[in-house]
Amino acid sequence: MSAGTVIVGASQAGLQVAVSLRELGDTAPITLVGAEAHPPYQRPPLSKEFLAGAAGHESLAFRTPAFYAENGIELVCGERVVDVSLPSAASADPGTARTAGGLRLAFDRLALTVGARPRRLQVPGAALGGVLYLRDLDDATQVRAGLADAGQVVVIGGGFIGLEAAAAARAQGRSVTVVEMADRLVGRAVAPVTSEFYRQAHERRGTTVLLSTGVTELRGSGDRVSEVVLDDGSTLPADLVLIGVGVQPRTELAEQIGLECDGGIVVDGWACTSSPSVVAAGDCTVQPHPLTGLGRVRLESVQSAVAQAGVAAASLLGRRVETRTVPWFWSNQGDLRLQIAGLSAGFDQHVVRGDPDSEKFSVLYYRQGELLGVDAVNNPADYLVVRKALTLGVPLSPTQVADSAVPLKTVLAAATA
Repeated sequence: MSAGTVIVGASQAGLQVAVSLRELGDTAPITLVGAEAHPPYQRPPLSKEFLAGAAGHESLAFRTPAFYAENGIELVCGERVVDVSLPSAASADPGTARTAGGLRLAFDRLALTVGARPRRLQVPGAALGGVLYLRDLDDATQVRAGLADAGQVVVIGGGFIGLEAAAAARAQGRSVTVVEMADRLVGRAVAPVTSEFYRQAHERRGTTVLLSTGVTELRGSGDRVSEVVLDDGSTLPADLVLIGVGVQPRTELAEQIGLECDGGIVVDGWACTSSPSVVAAGDCTVQPHPLTGLGRVRLESVQSAVAQAGVAAASLLGRRVETRTVPWFWSNQGDLRLQIAGLSAGFDQHVVRGDPDSEKFSVLYYRQGELLGVDAVNNPADYLVVRKALTLGVPLSPTQVADSAVPLKTVLAAATA
């Protein structure tokens, strides 16, 4: 009898692997193990609706408790897997996953969907009370509780999570300062014009944004943070400090069992690792570019995790499925909704459609005249057209899209014809 599949990481990717296995007809045992005490839940709302108080714990759950029993998925919460032995080809013995609590879980197939952890700020005072991170539900619960009593909030890191949290705090009437070491906001993900738009938009709403500014120390009153020391020696008062300086993929288990890792668990286009009995999916992986198949990229997005998890499930069953997908992302920062389709890394030209000052515009990215992607701010129409063009492989040249008075759907229709 098959020992079935153990999925390490009760994340969105982990749950999707389990669901996809059942949808593909797999009847072998499935065990989904998560280190958190909570069943699998949605993470994107944590820095948006949850912080704003518009969503509660219950509304975040992906499935009801009955779902797991009805689909033969054994859900183990509050147990971190600390050791894995892979199946033995010589003896046909199953593999074993051991948890910190002493559970031993046998498997023939293994999926790693372990996600990533927040990158820690390495400065004196970083362990003071009121210094928080935002990655999981417990983190978000702490931040939401802290915002209730905080007058002065300092957000260290001007990426998407930091800006979303800053918008939620400012909407609750808090005084908010965003401190970013780089010379622009979300610099790894968007063009300078989009970065500058977000700086101005947040400042219009009352948030102070400090660029090219480092943090050297966090000081406290007693055991709780009270001020942030900047690299020019000045200080910011702070009742709550939220740190959002990126994440690190969890690769410890993969490294322990000898899988190839390089800024994440290395997988191919079918989510297969360097071991034939192991797949991986989600934020813990680096994979070939989803459109070109070239290089390696790490994608932190729900869409990528779900798509990759479905591919991983098929691979566990010895099947190969089409993997070409257009990555897409979104970021809600108060009333500013950013939708991204494609990957703009390496662009050498961009076209702005609309006026950023109107808070409704889009930026299309190109490399050597080839469309790479779009940033659409409060402009879902442009986002959907570019996503469709990338999916179909229809070229939209910079000249064709330059006139923002002409709807992109008209341009796409003409290009398709």
